[in-house]
Amino acid sequence: MSALRLLWVPALLCLTHAWLCYGACVEVDSDTEAVAGKGFKLTCISCKMRGEVVASATVDWWFMAKGESEFTHIYTYAEMTASITDERFEDRLAWNGSKKTDDVQDGSIYILNVTFNDTGTFRCFFDRILIFPNYEYHTNATKFITISVVGHATRGMASILSEVMMYVSIIGLQLWLVVEMVYCYRKIAAAGEEALRESEAEYLAITSESKDNCAGVAVAE
Repeated sequence: MSALRLLWVPALLCLTHAWLCYGACVEVDSDTEAVAGKGFKLTCISCKMRGEVVASATVDWWFMAKGESEFTHIYTYAEMTASITDERFEDRLAWNGSKKTDDVQDGSIYILNVTFNDTGTFRCFFDRILIFPNYEYHTNATKFITISVVGHATRGMASILSEVMMYVSIIGLQLWLVVEMVYCYRKIAAAGEEALRESEAEYLAITSESKDNCAGVAVAE
C-alpha cells in the first residue's frame, strides 16, 4: 500500500504540470481590421519570462493617425486605474486586459464606436518591475498595431487560416492533456498490479512457511 501511495505523488505532479501548461500566458497578435461604428479590441500581451516572480506593470497606449508623423499619448493604466489622455478617444476606450492585479500581462484595450479617423498605428508600451528578495529589475516591452477601418466586415484568407490554426492548437492541447492523463493512469494501474503481486507473493511465502513449520512439528511428534 505504501508503494502505491508514493507513486500517486508523481502522477499528481504530472497532471498538475499538464494543467499549468494548458493555462500558460501566450502572446498573440492583435486583429488589424476594424469596422466603422463597431467595437474593436486592440490586443497587447506581454508575458513574464518567469511566472513565479512577483511583478508590477503599467501600460501606456499611443496613437499615430494615418498621415501623421508623431505618436500621441492616448491612454494609461497603472495601479488598476485607467485614464484617457486624448480627447479624440474620450469615452471610447475601455480597459480589456488583466483584472484586479498590478501584475499586468494582458494590456489590451477596447475601442467603442470605431471611426474612420482611428485608422493608423497604435503603440502599446509595458513598463514592468520584477520584484526579487534583495533587488528589483526594470524591464519594458513595446508592440505596434496598425489598423485599417472599413465600412463592412471582410474576411480574408489570413483571418480564416488564423482561426483554423487556433482550433487546431486547442484540439492539440486537449489531446496532449488526454495522453498525459492516460499515461499517468497506466502508471498508477501498473504500480497497483505490482503491489498486488508483491502482496500475493508475501502471502504465499508466509503460507508455505506455516505449512513447513506444521510439517516439522508433526514429524517431531
